[in-house]
Amino acid sequence: MVRSRIEELLPLTPLQEGLLFHAVYDDGAPDVYMVQLVFDLDGPVDAQRLRSAAQAIVDRHMSLRAGFMTRGVPRPVQAIARRVRVPWREEDLRGLGEAEARDVFERWLAEDRADRFDLARPPLLRFALFRFGEDRFRLVMTNHHILLDGWSTQLLMRELFTLYHQEPEAPASPLPSAVPWREYLAWYGSRDRGAAVAAWCGVLAGVEEASVLGPVVSGGGGVVPGEVWCEVPEGLTGRLVERGRELGLTLNTLIQGRGGFFWAG
Repeated sequence: MVRSRIEELLPLTPLQEGLLFHAVYDDGAPDVYMVQLVFDLDGPVDAQRLRSAAQAIVDRHMSLRAGFMTRGVPRPVQAIARRVRVPWREEDLRGLGEAEARDVFERWLAEDRADRFDLARPPLLRFALFRFGEDRFRLVMTNHHILLDGWSTQLLMRELFTLYHQEPEAPASPLPSAVPWREYLAWYGSRDRGAAVAAWCGVLAGVEEASVLGPVVSGGGGVVPGEVWCEVPEGLTGRLVERGRELGLTLNTLIQGRGGFFWAG
């Protein structure tokens, strides 16, 4: 990144350091930390307005303008760009039959999923809007996990649609001022990491090796995550979501924890 485009240089969080290591180490394999989310939008959609909202989100949060530098520095840093243009794509599939449109969309998802980000060149997220009917759309957001976790993604999408629904003539943003990313990093850096390490050493005392659910396969290249569909009754879903809120956990973490207890038992 050209120096004149850099707003600030900041350290990485430990999790970001780990994700960056894997991305650099396996730069020829599929990146398992690419995140691709698909949102069904029913009703009229103003594509230009939605695109402007996406750009406003990136302008608002400096962490979304981060590129990650590893060359010429003693330790990796994240370089915050002053301004980046969010990649945006639009496709109108209304002229295709339902099955053909679905196939085109699925092929594009696979191609997009395989298109790795260059972590040194922000932004590490992109959007695409597909139109399937007069009032049927799908919004795709692809990002690298080094930028966003599950909680952050929920907040980002909430802000995106809040800005989308804002009246153009509104005098001010409906959102509160964003907390600068540097402040979070300063707070995190002030914590006692030695105490945290000691606490986890106590929790994991006696564990000599990793627990695996199947045989370890060496070689063979990277593995792309797959999907298994299982329908869950609406009432159970609601109870799980509510329990996650009570515990301060995402639904994904709650399900994984329950699975861990199942396999351990």
